Order: sequence, then structure tokens, then C-alpha cells
Amino acid sequence: MNVITESELRELWQNGRGQIPAFPPGTRFSPAAQDFLMAHTVETPGAEKDWPAAQDRSNWDKPSVFPVILSGPVPVCAECGQPLPHKPDHMTQIDAGHFASKTSPRLALCGRLDGLQAQVMLAAAVARRFLLPEMARSLDSLAAYCRELLSAEYALRPAAPLALLGKTENELQEISHWPEKYIGIPHLLPGPQDHEMLHWLNLLRTQAREVELAALQAFPADGLDPAGVGVSLRRGLNRLSSAVYVLELYFQSGRITWRAIE
Repeated sequence: MNVITESELRELWQNGRGQIPAFPPGTRFSPAAQDFLMAHTVETPGAEKDWPAAQDRSNWDKPSVFPVILSGPVPVCAECGQPLPHKPDHMTQIDAGHFASKTSPRLALCGRLDGLQAQVMLAAAVARRFLLPEMARSLDSLAAYCRELLSAEYALRPAAPLALLGKTENELQEISHWPEKYIGIPHLLPGPQDHEMLHWLNLLRTQAREVELAALQAFPADGLDPAGVGVSLRRGLNRLSSAVYVLELYFQSGRITWRAIE
């Protein structure tokens, strides 16, 4: 049985100008070809794929949807409780039932989460440019987790726990605290000699910690939080920064590396 190589897929794909055909059932792909298909989110009906099925991923690891609910009861002012049939210019809808001032700490948190997601997606694009498909896929998942945090904040519900690289959020935190024990390298201090990808990851790590502070301002630890929304958002952002640091460690140690073009 023939095996489809990455070079064959690239010839068909032509940087997005071409089209990947529907391969017959039983078609096999080389490892690099599988990486190419996943990196470019190309679906190949009938082909056998060796990566995990979508249902094996976390429920939040999926494409984004527009979060704002435009149906239902008329939203009210978050401060005075009065119904507002039309959004005032100085306010924004922060959840299904409320408008709030654009200076609201919750709105500031949403803006920071939105910016963090954009940075994660940009880093994923950089990873693809450097032929790091596994890194790109991991960053895609972290971008999806940013969307999960945004959705949880909007719906005022606890956020789902983070998982990445087959690790739970607690395992990711443990690795990030003890890299020498789990990976065999000391803590990282990125410098001018390091690869651009490492610096992108380091930037994401610091930004995640900054957004965690914004979550603390929007949902103070000593404030009313009966649903545990603030707790889960702060925890999720803390674990997200741990996950990014683990990606740094994996990259620096060679556990995530380049794929040669066939």
C-alpha cells in the first residue's frame, strides 16, 4: 500500500492555492505528512489518521463561537439594576443579563483574555513557520483554553480544568516547579542566544500571569463568589502560565523539535 508523503501533500496544497483530494479508505500517511495535515487543519475523508480523535480531546478544545447572547430578557445595568433596552455608548454587555461601564474590571479582564488568546495564536503561527507542528498544535489548544476562560467569565460559571500534552493541570504545575526532576534540565532563564520560539513562549508565560492579576481585580479573593467563577478563572490562568512554561522546557530540552521536510 502506498504511503502519502509530506512533499506530495505540499505539491497538492500549493500554500493553500490547491486542494487536498479525498483519499480512499485505507490510505496511509508518513509521520511528516500527518503533521502537515494537522498543522494546516486539512480534513481528508476516508483516510486513516494516527493522531487522537477529536472526541479524545478536552471538551473546550474546539473552534470558537460568538459568546454574546442577544436573545432573552432585556439586560439590566450592572450598577443600578434598571432594564436597558438599548446599549448606552459608555457601556458594554458583560454577560447575558447585564450591561456595565467600559471601565468595569470584568470588561478589563475580558480584554486581557482576548489579547492573550491573540498572542497565543500568533505564537502558533510562528511555530508553524519554524516547522514545529507539535508546538503549534499545543498552542492551538492553549488558544482554545483562553476561549474557555472567556466563555466561563461571560456565563459566570466555573472554567473547565486545563489539560495539555497528556498532562493534567496539576501535573503541568508539578513539572513547571521541578523541571530537573521531570525533564532533566534546570529552570530556564532565556537569553539573547536562544531561539525566537523560546522568547515567544516566555512572553506568553508573563502575559498569562498579568491576566491572572486582572482576574483577581475582577473577582477579588475576598469578594462574593458563590459559583466559584473567580477561583476557577484565577486557577485556570495560573495553570495556563505553567503549561506555557512546560512548553518552553520541552522545546529547550528537545522533546518538541523541528520536523524535516521530506
